[in-house]
Amino acid sequence: MKQIFLLLVALIALTPNAVVGEFRVGAAAVVITPPNGTPMAGYYRKRLSEGTLDELYSKAVVFERDGVKAAVVVCDILTLPRHTIESARKLIEAQTGMRGENVMIAATHSHTSPVVSGENTRDKLDGGDTEAALKFTENLPRLIAQSVVEANQKLAPARGSATAAYEDGVSFNRRFWMRDGSVSWNPPKQDKSIIRPAGPIDPEVGFLYFDTPQAKPITSVINFALHSDTTGGQKFSADYMGHLSRLLAEYKGREMLTLFALGACGNINHRDITWADNQKGVAESFRIATSLAGALNRSWGKLQPFEPAKIQVRSEIVKLPTAPINDGDIVKANEILQRLTDPKTMFTEQVKTFQVLDIAARRGQPLEVEVQVIALGKDVAFVSLPGEVFVELGLSIKQASPFKHTFIVELANGSIGYIPNKSAYPEGNYEVISARCAAGSGEMLVSSALKLLEDLYRQ
Repeated sequence: MKQIFLLLVALIALTPNAVVGEFRVGAAAVVITPPNGTPMAGYYRKRLSEGTLDELYSKAVVFERDGVKAAVVVCDILTLPRHTIESARKLIEAQTGMRGENVMIAATHSHTSPVVSGENTRDKLDGGDTEAALKFTENLPRLIAQSVVEANQKLAPARGSATAAYEDGVSFNRRFWMRDGSVSWNPPKQDKSIIRPAGPIDPEVGFLYFDTPQAKPITSVINFALHSDTTGGQKFSADYMGHLSRLLAEYKGREMLTLFALGACGNINHRDITWADNQKGVAESFRIATSLAGALNRSWGKLQPFEPAKIQVRSEIVKLPTAPINDGDIVKANEILQRLTDPKTMFTEQVKTFQVLDIAARRGQPLEVEVQVIALGKDVAFVSLPGEVFVELGLSIKQASPFKHTFIVELANGSIGYIPNKSAYPEGNYEVISARCAAGSGEMLVSSALKLLEDLYRQ
């Protein structure tokens, strides 16, 4: 009995305001929008920002039970290099006492967000070597940590509920089988050479909602597989995710913060090839947001309470083989590097050049990436994947997961770029040409994720 009493005292000491056995949640958002003139990411060329359409945020939700804390953070950023994750985790641990390894940090992949200087040869082309980009990159871990600190300070008794909404009208597989037997990437709209999509979509909209025992909203967490490249232009924007967050707050109240975790959508975008409209701009991103908001607003009554009896976190470092290259590839890549901005240089040549040079810089070393699972009881689990993951891989994890609700969070805890499924490699085209990892790497991540999910579920 004495040992049990001492354990309870220790748990309460770890979390001063908590009650043993009580589930608590806190959420917060911190603005991360940099000044005008900061380089923007996403288009294989330098674009300097000319204003802000809507603010960019680091949004965090912290979960706590019996002294165990975990956090999910989502940033309105194209991609986050591993060094940013590691720096932010160290700050979070120092400022909150929460274990850094219990924090999942992901990007929304907004193409109207600033460049984060990483560890690749493309940085200079995008403006990642400029003073503005370097300053933003240096400051970003502090802002990420601040969002977690503020969420941690807001921890309050909470109830969790979950459901799966459905929306199949805004996402499309962007790879297509063509009449000549090839697989095309983003072919011209209404092209008569198109036979059919080369893969599926994932229409499930994961939906978590947390409120207080008095029914006051705290946060919602949304998970959907759709590339965020609709707004375009040279002004900062969180794209359709930002609109969606504001639309849901119109219903539940401004105090409710919405986090949007991007699902496995490496080969999924918003482009309906049967529709002649160019589908670009603020109006298009708002249209997508309203469609998703409609699916979610139809689902409030379907939310079912779940009991996060125990919070568990586990991760694994997976060593992925790099895509094969040879000496001739390196020679050609260095030649093309000298004429990257020449109008005669094809886009696929640019893509292949950066792929080859990044792989060559590794000198035969594998890509070491993290797969992480955060489980809330036996109902809800978040799975981090380190890049732009093909939808087939995400679906494989969801379908085999023992958890009722499994949120696949891509571009989380670092990024190695595109991660196609094995059968896509012989089909070729953009994502495969760009992929730094070898065929079969995606399946290795699926195996790791399922092992972690099974282990935590058995606990």
